Amino acid sequence: MRLHICAVGRLRTGPERALIDDYLQRFDRSGRALGLGPAEEHEVEDKKGGGVAAEAALLSRAIPSGAAIIALDERGRMLTSPEFAALIARFRDGGRQDLALVIGGADGLATSLRGDADAVLSFGPMVWPHMLVRVMIAEQLYRAASILAGAPYHRA
Repeated sequence: MRLHICAVGRLRTGPERALIDDYLQRFDRSGRALGLGPAEEHEVEDKKGGGVAAEAALLSRAIPSGAAIIALDERGRMLTSPEFAALIARFRDGGRQDLALVIGGADGLATSLRGDADAVLSFGPMVWPHMLVRVMIAEQLYRAASILAGAPYHRA
């Protein structure tokens, strides 16, 4: 199952970019044997200032047809890392070819996009900068692959 991180905004060179690249590389290596990966990033940018509705339209175009969708939003459900790994495994085992993890911009995700999601997840009640959410989801993808493989990275 291919994974797609669909996010508003362009990530420049810097510590966040280095962390994302590292975790996605680790995920690609460990996930391959599990039928997971590769993971790709799709960055969209609303240059016309149309707000969350315009961002939702751009994000929707970045999501592959038929993909399972996980929206990352502060109003979502909080999962443990093993629960997140199990969710990914259910999508994979259910025959989904693609999984899109969708991250909105500074104003979040449009209600319509959250409503189209198969799951809406939160990293907690605090609001996180969308660039850090990208780092955290990349790390959680690697952690999920480690959990599913029985590797020692995840210690609960």
